[in-house]
Amino acid sequence: MGNVRRVPTSTIEPPADAEAPRRHPKAPGPGERTREHHSQCRGCADVPGSLRIRSWVEDDGVSVRSRFDVLDEHQGGPGLLHGGLLMTAFDDALGTAHTQVVRAAVTARMETDFRRPVPVGTTLWLRSRVDAVVGRKVYTSGVAYLGELDGEVAGTARALFVKVGAEHFLKHSRPEDLEALGASREVIEAARAAP
Repeated sequence: MGNVRRVPTSTIEPPADAEAPRRHPKAPGPGERTREHHSQCRGCADVPGSLRIRSWVEDDGVSVRSRFDVLDEHQGGPGLLHGGLLMTAFDDALGTAHTQVVRAAVTARMETDFRRPVPVGTTLWLRSRVDAVVGRKVYTSGVAYLGELDGEVAGTARALFVKVGAEHFLKHSRPEDLEALGASREVIEAARAAP
């Protein structure tokens, strides 16, 4: 055990010198529905196995409200939402909030607190916002409510996202998925060959 190397962890608490978030000029405006992350996203796209989360921009332009209808296929315990799917819903909603400030980022760390069980047949509303930005780091937080916005709290989450460029996806995604989105084989191979 003496040779165990500790890997530093990233905190999800914004530092004192963090900047206030500013809405990206190409982000949807207040009241508008947000776009899906991509056509196969298991959080927000309309595909088999997706949570089919729908999100709209709040008045401040850096927050979103998201709707998740909990169905039989989302069960963990009998008649209750699987906790991992609540985390997935938060990851999607917090990720949608970050797109109001930066175009592309990936989840680096997420912390979720479960407050009460979520019955199947419930509509879960998630309110998510960007709290701060420091360099490539985007700090977000959210609350999940049962039945209606500002209803009973089912859970809370905070996350740290890290901004990435297109090369992240070109280097790490499956080529067939990238080609389906319009990337050429040449562009994909060049990105994978780069250091």
